[in-house]
Amino acid sequence: MSLMQVWGLTDTGLVRKENQDAYAADQVDGHTVCVVCDGMGGAAGGQEASHIAVATFMEEVRRTLRPEMTPEQLRELSACAVAQANRAVREAAAASEERRNMGTTLVSAVSYDGGVVITNVGDSRAYHITAEGITRVTKDHSLVESMVDRGDITAEEARRHPNRNLITRALGPDVSADSDGYICPMAPGDYLLLCTDGLVDTVTDQEMLFEVIHGEGPDSCLDRLLAISKSRGASDNVTAVLMLMRKQ
Repeated sequence: MSLMQVWGLTDTGLVRKENQDAYAADQVDGHTVCVVCDGMGGAAGGQEASHIAVATFMEEVRRTLRPEMTPEQLRELSACAVAQANRAVREAAAASEERRNMGTTLVSAVSYDGGVVITNVGDSRAYHITAEGITRVTKDHSLVESMVDRGDITAEEARRHPNRNLITRALGPDVSADSDGYICPMAPGDYLLLCTDGLVDTVTDQEMLFEVIHGEGPDSCLDRLLAISKSRGASDNVTAVLMLMRKQ
């Protein structure tokens, strides 16, 4: 049994007219399950895509999750749930001409006794945060991430790159939308932060680390991160889920 303490927040930001992000968190058969999605493809399309993906992912996990699953089994289960979410988004897109280009990113976490299993498609991220530091677990499926990998630009240049929002993989546009899966061991007192690029583009990794570990406690942590984002214009929707591995 590995139940975590969870906080979640989503905000339209200061520029966008509607919120195309969506998230969910639940306790299922002794596991904590969280998912964050960032929709795209125009107002109605992006909002619908992210909500369909979140609902379908959670529904599939609830249907297939069992208490004693191993991390490898959880990774397989999560990948199947992502595939189901992709199918649902594609079906909705095919049924509506004005929403045919809709899609969404997805990042999820399912807890087990010694940590979490993380799955992602697109550029929404998962960070493992401890008193020792902050580690990004996921790899963005994006144009600038590929450029960083090739050594064309630095990670710092990627943060400001004009094409930083161009993603190379997403639910909806891709037939397969292959997800990456990670097993992330965690100790009691460790945190996991799931977030959309609206937070990443305005708040640095070090600021995330500071607010989570040294700020005024986890209950108000996401509000403080949102305040930093808004102080810098918050040009995109901002969504974050913070998970704390409880001491047994």
